[in-house]
Amino acid sequence: MKVLSTRTHGIMDYLVGLLLIAAPFILDFDRGGAETWVPIIVGAVIILQNLMTNWEVGAFRALSPNMHITMDYLIGIFLAASPWIFNFDEYVYLPHLIVGIVILLQAMMTRVVPAHGAVTNTRMHHGHTH
Repeated sequence: MKVLSTRTHGIMDYLVGLLLIAAPFILDFDRGGAETWVPIIVGAVIILQNLMTNWEVGAFRALSPNMHITMDYLIGIFLAASPWIFNFDEYVYLPHLIVGIVILLQAMMTRVVPAHGAVTNTRMHHGHTH
């Protein structure tokens, strides 16, 4: 079910990216290996990708929303599988698995509207301008 707007998805991405960067320290699983660096790097990639996406909360707008969503599927699968890929699953795996699944669900639930006139229609429909 496509219930998330691109704006909501974009805002969530900044939050998820920051959460991933902070997670090893907040949840106390940082020991300097892949368990620490995978979420930090994935968080940074999510934030950079969001900044580069052509939607409401993007800054550079070089990536199409569809490309962003495709990347999210790859990022989500990679993050969810990373404890087993890098062999740290016996130390920690739930944060990576859960956030990876959240990223996949978020990608599945985002409504990517066609660029032609969609924003104008949305603005008129809600009766206000941004």
